[in-house]
Amino acid sequence: MNLFSFEGKSPVVHPGAFVAPTATLIGDVTVEDGASIWYGVVIRADICTVVVREGTNVQDNSVLHAAPGETLTIGPHATIGHSCVVHCREVGEKALIGNGSTLLDGAVVGPGTLVAAGSVVIPGAEIPGGVVAAGIPCKATKPIEGTSSEIWVETNSIYYRELGARHGAGITRLEQ
Repeated sequence: MNLFSFEGKSPVVHPGAFVAPTATLIGDVTVEDGASIWYGVVIRADICTVVVREGTNVQDNSVLHAAPGETLTIGPHATIGHSCVVHCREVGEKALIGNGSTLLDGAVVGPGTLVAAGSVVIPGAEIPGGVVAAGIPCKATKPIEGTSSEIWVETNSIYYRELGARHGAGITRLEQ
């Protein structure tokens, strides 16, 4: 993993977390137990604070950052899908942010919510908990309970926690 101190603040990674060797963490970043930070992820907490709670997974090529002086918190057991830009205030517990989504300054996504792939959560928006949300701008479309999306929210973090442990124990850099 690529860890960088910035202006006296350094990333703190729990020993039970998986951080891919090509992920980059800069400054005031905290990664808790059982979290997984995947290949190509950049978490840049140079002018802000970023906290990735336990059991959360941040998937390949996503970028996490926030406005100056702000704290971005990714709640426990949440999922940030592939190639997301997360520049908001909070992603709630067990929320799932679909691939290629963008979350902008000050936005909040409630717990147990699925933000559909490719959505844009505009600055200051508050997406409630327990819904499926989609679109540009992203809006709640229906309750998640009883939908096919509910299983993803309930099981994705468990799957990625186990997969992160496998990668931590089983990847080997190949010399060319």
